[in-house]
Amino acid sequence: MKLTLATSGLLDPRKLSAWSAERRRAIHAAVAKGMVSGGRDVREAARAQMRSAFQVRRASFVASLQAKVFDQKPERLPALWVGSRIPWLGIHTHGGTVAGRMLIPLLPGRIGPKRFRQVIDGLMRSGNAFFVEKNGRVLLMAENIRENTAQLNRFKRAERERSGVKRLQRGQEIPIAVLVRRVDLKRRFDLAAGVQGALPKLAAAIGRELDKL
Repeated sequence: MKLTLATSGLLDPRKLSAWSAERRRAIHAAVAKGMVSGGRDVREAARAQMRSAFQVRRASFVASLQAKVFDQKPERLPALWVGSRIPWLGIHTHGGTVAGRMLIPLLPGRIGPKRFRQVIDGLMRSGNAFFVEKNGRVLLMAENIRENTAQLNRFKRAERERSGVKRLQRGQEIPIAVLVRRVDLKRRFDLAAGVQGALPKLAAAIGRELDKL
């Protein structure tokens, strides 16, 4: 998504080209400096939008959203990039469909992908993982055995809450995940709204640097 500040007056490309090369370099540097300082406001506004859209458990998730100024091309005005290196974050800004064979953990809360892979690997290595079809859904199940206590603790707790029992029987089958072939995701993170709300502060920061020329 590309957002553009209105370029009028001094920053109008048609008028900018009329300045001397030295003056253009000074303007370019001033705009870049203003974007660095004003970009912090844009970044924080986008992060605030991120916090309201997701249940944030790790500060590193929000901190992944960064602002960076690109000003290496002297013939073009600098640009401010706002984004995250988290690859799946983009689909939450516009919604979409993820296709493929996917296991969705049957837990009331979140489990990290790394930990979930460890659970599945542990169950597979012990031979305690199998699929069953119930009510039109394909479920990954595991037996409640001592060898898989570490992998099953959270899933046993979830099963007790679902069934309302205080204790599960040894050898009882416990649902771990549901197998799906596609997941439809709705838009939940309005990055553009967060950025646009901070554009006046960005413009003001650039203006303060230009006023020094």
